[in-house]
Amino acid sequence: MTDTILNVTLKKGVIENRDTEILPPLVEASHVFKGDEGNPFLAPRGVFVAKNQLFVSDTGQNRVFIWKNLPITEGGYQRPDVVLGQTEKEETGRNAGKKVSASTLQYPSGVWSDGTKLIVADAWNHRVLVWHAMPTQDGQPADVVIGQPDFDHNEPNVKGIGATPTARSLNWCYGVFSDGEQLWIADTGNRRVLYYEKIPTENYEAASAVIGKSNFDERDYDNQDAIWPYSVKISPDGKMAITDTQYYRILLWNDWKTAFTQKADAIIGQSDFEQNGQNQFGLFPQAHTLSWCYDSFFYKNGIFVADTGNSRILWFRETPSVCSQKADNLIGKSHFNIGSENLDTVFGTEKTLYWAFSIAIEESILVIADTGNHRIFIHKLLI
Repeated sequence: MTDTILNVTLKKGVIENRDTEILPPLVEASHVFKGDEGNPFLAPRGVFVAKNQLFVSDTGQNRVFIWKNLPITEGGYQRPDVVLGQTEKEETGRNAGKKVSASTLQYPSGVWSDGTKLIVADAWNHRVLVWHAMPTQDGQPADVVIGQPDFDHNEPNVKGIGATPTARSLNWCYGVFSDGEQLWIADTGNRRVLYYEKIPTENYEAASAVIGKSNFDERDYDNQDAIWPYSVKISPDGKMAITDTQYYRILLWNDWKTAFTQKADAIIGQSDFEQNGQNQFGLFPQAHTLSWCYDSFFYKNGIFVADTGNSRILWFRETPSVCSQKADNLIGKSHFNIGSENLDTVFGTEKTLYWAFSIAIEESILVIADTGNHRIFIHKLLI
């Protein structure tokens, strides 16, 4: 008999949902990872993997962990090689319990690396930090700050709440992505995505262009653009996905370069730009609906979506070209019509995803930040 968890195959077999649709497993047996046994994760909201290194934003404890090798260990714990944001691996205070500096973090979220450079969205300090060479020491200061004039400032849009945004400022920035040369920042609080032709090498550099606004100082918004852009991802062939959390949707462009001048080509989670219903106002989720989505990741010809509010990861075999397209498969639930709160979670969520915020893929390795369960899943993809 096939044993399953999270729609993961533990032996050979397939999963049959309660609507009698047969869903082939997406991943093999998973590895559960909880960080340092003496001081484990607390609500990790960002994860990335590059050159077999694992990067985790341990958001609830204001630090970023680095493992030089993917931690596949018995027991699910391993001490990190480097911790950023704190001078000691066991410390957890906002800005290390001090004033903001090049070495501190406050609610770090999105993280990106190519195995050499490291970029972190330091969300509650309203800045993005860049290490141009991989940090090797605990509490190592960043090389460059984006969004603030120097490392000693951390007000939204530099001048404080209510200040007009500029090409140099940030406000609640939660997401970052790069191709190793260019940089995209989800400037969430300013309801826009900033684009840099080159990863900045000097503090407080201005963005090259803006997505979602007609100019850098615009504050008005409408439902044709991202209302709360939490994550931005670019595929190897140039597609763009912006996760628009408050409108329960993913905005897709066939070519990211067109996003400066035109609206999205397709939408995951809603039937058109006017709609904004949680699970499209349905009582239960479906294969084409979303609830509090926070991330996505392109893979081969398709895309994975972190449908966080429904505590599941959706898989689209082909990146959607039409609105409200149905997902082909999922991880985290036995079928498409079951949400976060259900009979399987009455006595705990240990055997399921719970508010998964972030996903990352390298080759056949899929890593999921299972935020509500304070852990990371490391899977091997079967597709």
